[in-house]
Amino acid sequence: MLDTRRGAAGAALLLLAQGTAQAGGFIEDSQGSLTLRNFYFDRDYKGESNISARREWAQGFILNLKSGFTEGPVGFGLDLQGMLGVQLDSSRDRVGTGLLPVQRGSGEAAEEYSELGITGKVRYSKTELNVGTVMPRLPILISSPARLLWQTFKGGHLRSQDIQGLSLQGGYLSRMNQRDSTDYQKITIAAPNGRFDGTAESDEFIFLGGDYALTKSLTLSYYHARLDEIYQQNYLGAIHQFKLGPGEFKTDFRWFLSDEEGDGKAGSVDNQYVGLNFGYKLGGHRLTLGGALSSGDSAMPYIAGSEPHLISEYAISSEFLNADEHFWHVRYDYDFAAVGIPGLIGVARFMKGTNAELPERLGGKGREETERYLELSYVVQSGPIKGVALRLRNARYQNSFAANATMRDDNETRVNVDYTWKLW
Repeated sequence: MLDTRRGAAGAALLLLAQGTAQAGGFIEDSQGSLTLRNFYFDRDYKGESNISARREWAQGFILNLKSGFTEGPVGFGLDLQGMLGVQLDSSRDRVGTGLLPVQRGSGEAAEEYSELGITGKVRYSKTELNVGTVMPRLPILISSPARLLWQTFKGGHLRSQDIQGLSLQGGYLSRMNQRDSTDYQKITIAAPNGRFDGTAESDEFIFLGGDYALTKSLTLSYYHARLDEIYQQNYLGAIHQFKLGPGEFKTDFRWFLSDEEGDGKAGSVDNQYVGLNFGYKLGGHRLTLGGALSSGDSAMPYIAGSEPHLISEYAISSEFLNADEHFWHVRYDYDFAAVGIPGLIGVARFMKGTNAELPERLGGKGREETERYLELSYVVQSGPIKGVALRLRNARYQNSFAANATMRDDNETRVNVDYTWKLW
């Protein structure tokens, strides 16, 4: 199957190049890169659990080949992405990290897995249409890069910036491929802690919206999304950045309104999520305080495997998104470039969720959860390994959920080493 896809991609690229012999931009503006991603994942469960740990180590290779556009009012192009994941360490009792596929028969992690993505693209003025393999990064759908390989989707994605200050986006998706899979499947809803029926499937996810820079310091956003027969969602956002004293102040507002769509095959969806962050940056220091309220009869829905655009984003053990949950956090970032060490960044964060409502079998109402998070990252600035990025993350997560809930008390460590070669 993979060889067939490669052949089709090569034929398409050859035909397109032959048909546009005068289209210098197609070749001249092309780009090629190879990213190496080494990922160690260790989630050590505490307390009562049938699984003591999820621990694996893997190496990823991500090849990106992007053409330019043919010349003329309407330009055509083609992008190819090849991804390969290789197991370095795993065992049957430690699988399930999301780094590697788990084989159904043996219950062991695959030795390797791969995927080829093909994307055709058309550009007119400042409007571009991508068809094929797409990876949206929008408030209503963020294709997850949080494991070894990316989550991808099949469909079309239209973006336009023809109106100054306004970025419009719309699209139609029919299939998704999870981070630890090579098989495209129908689209499903995330269902941790028994929130929804995670087996409900849809072959139609539609989205439309945009971002408008009202001023140089204020950007407003609106998006609408619909997962056919499962849920629909509206999003409003606002980001305001301005000088305050010797530093810079930032506010980030996020509001989601969600309910079931059509037959509601995944169960009742009724949620309103309101979140707000306040941040202040001074020199190498950045302090962020924020909170969010989730209300309604259900948790906020989002696509399975994707990254929800929440105030709690970048938490690694939970998304703090249960029904009626109240969330707050404090985060401190320090950029060591301020003291002469460019490329080194440290993060410390405390997150707390209260009043969470789970099904009775998982603990019922009034549940709480906490995550303490530390991160240190460094990008080599010079020498033969310039550009190598190292990232170390550690989190301690605790909750008052029942022992059979999806999220359980754990200590988690993630180590990443990434490097991207620019081929041309």
